[in-house]
Amino acid sequence: MDNVKTAQCLSCARESVLEAGRILYENWQQPKAINQIQAHDIKLKLDVQTQQFLALRLQNAFPEISILGEEADSGNLQSPYRWVIDPIDGTVNYTFDIPHACISIALQERQSDYWQTVLGLIHDPFLNETWEATSFTNPTLNGRPISVSHRSLLKESVVSIGFAKLQNNLNEAIQAFTNLTSHVCKIRIMGSAALDLAYIACGRLDAYIETGLRLWDIAAGGYILQRAGGTFDAKPIIGGERESYRLIATNGKIDSQIIQYLS
Repeated sequence: MDNVKTAQCLSCARESVLEAGRILYENWQQPKAINQIQAHDIKLKLDVQTQQFLALRLQNAFPEISILGEEADSGNLQSPYRWVIDPIDGTVNYTFDIPHACISIALQERQSDYWQTVLGLIHDPFLNETWEATSFTNPTLNGRPISVSHRSLLKESVVSIGFAKLQNNLNEAIQAFTNLTSHVCKIRIMGSAALDLAYIACGRLDAYIETGLRLWDIAAGGYILQRAGGTFDAKPIIGGERESYRLIATNGKIDSQIIQYLS
């Protein structure tokens, strides 16, 4: 995809997520219709409605690009390009009126045996913050250039750990928490993978680890982080849920230090 087409895609995606963000904010403290409750997870009717809204906007503008989403896939699945959408990343936070959730969209191009991200966009409607990155522009937060932190010592670092819903993944997270807690400045459990990655990209956090993440959780944030100078190591989980990954993401300066404390 050339730079002009990518820029057009970014403009459309930005307008779409800003409008969807206004809808999420307006409904934030209203009673919420729950479609499904699972162990450690909640699915809202608004998840589905938000993805449908985004899919309609994007496919009207670019009907040739398919969609891979948390709620459903659509379009020509043989397309050389696809949108990867998480309509509400941090749904449990959102359900309990905790203002820490976002919309995440990535655009990917099909290669011979993998998909390459060429655009990442994350919007937090509560702080009105929007992170963007493309293959030909530097990453930004609300239009201002960003980069990862300069912290190079684990003891100075703030690390986020995610607790996914499956028991094996929870066990890994608990072990990581136990191993790391006395070796870092602070550990945080934020509840939104996309925002954790965006926070590393702009220097607020220094690392994020979780097992059992899905592609739509991390595609946009991982790309923004890499463009900001960080490390994004996402390994597929063989035999796990569709498009599920084990993730270690850092500012690129504490990788070897943090890995020694992870099983």
